[in-house]
Amino acid sequence: MIPFNIPLHVEKEFTYLQQVIRNKKVSGDGEFTKRCHRWLETKFHVKKVLLTTSCTHALEMAAILLNIQEDDEVIMPSYTFVSTANAFVLRGAKIVFVDIRPDTMNIDENKIEAAITERTKVIVPVHYAGVACEMDTILEIAERYKLYVVEDAAQGVMSTYKGKALGTIGHLGTYSFHETKNYSCGEGGAILINDSRFNERAEIIREKGTDRSKFFRGEVDKYTWVNVGSSYLPSELNSAVLLAQLEQANEVNAHRNRLWGKYYELLVGLKIGLPHIPNGCVHNSHMFYIKTADIDERTRLIDYLRRHGIHSVFHYSPLHSSEAGKTYSRFSGIDEITTKESERLVRLPLYYSLSIHDVERICKLIRCFYKGETT
Repeated sequence: MIPFNIPLHVEKEFTYLQQVIRNKKVSGDGEFTKRCHRWLETKFHVKKVLLTTSCTHALEMAAILLNIQEDDEVIMPSYTFVSTANAFVLRGAKIVFVDIRPDTMNIDENKIEAAITERTKVIVPVHYAGVACEMDTILEIAERYKLYVVEDAAQGVMSTYKGKALGTIGHLGTYSFHETKNYSCGEGGAILINDSRFNERAEIIREKGTDRSKFFRGEVDKYTWVNVGSSYLPSELNSAVLLAQLEQANEVNAHRNRLWGKYYELLVGLKIGLPHIPNGCVHNSHMFYIKTADIDERTRLIDYLRRHGIHSVFHYSPLHSSEAGKTYSRFSGIDEITTKESERLVRLPLYYSLSIHDVERICKLIRCFYKGETT
């Protein structure tokens, strides 16, 4: 059996976990959290990074930082995880979904402007599969209409757009370190602050609405409740695991690239859709997907692979067609691409402990399926 995912594990995790336990400092913002902050800030050339308990919470922090109010509108693709929308709905916003591009499954930058109203406050590009949205166009629109840009780069750690790390391009960015991501501490995330106006308030929101961070830096003689906030700090145990993985990020990325490249090499030429990487984008091989002719073919392929010991999955069901989506959102324009393309997509196994031999086996089965050898 080849599972869909096996979380990343590196040996140094044990050493770092032992250090946390010996130091008797398990709660958040200790040595390992700070080292993760420095690693991310240095690697991706961002002025301030704060680890969070999840990318969901990083997005919620972004919504609070931008003072999202009831009836504000937030533009994003419907083809995304529910957290992207929930973070803003919790603040009372109305979500405005925009259709996606069929080549990248990212928001169609040419359809954003038509979705803007006098209530629009934020654009949230989601970098699907670690492949960048067309950020130059999005930033130009945002500047013209005086809107904020929050990058949902949950899948984009180690990916770039025209030389800039995903998550560092908009006003705010968010990462995920969930167990399904390239680097994982089980549950975790980060908010990247690219506009220094938000630095101090981000610390306050993350520390339950207090100025505790200033207290520990010796900037105030006691800390107190100064604003709204919640408890968004991951434990030192999570941060220790994450740091060990980040320190091997280049090695992990290189192997994932080899796996992704082998998939593409062995599947090109079949009558299926393959991922597209636009010029100027360097992706992190977060996932490899194919597109079948339609939902029926997808169902048969997933079942065929499962019967041969391969666990593949489809991905998001569009949010605008969900029960909550009908209450908290509207779709701008016509859903020409989102639903049709979402019903074709199949995600194949891709993780660090997967081997080239495993990829060859999976691709051989897919080729057999399309030759009609489905017994």
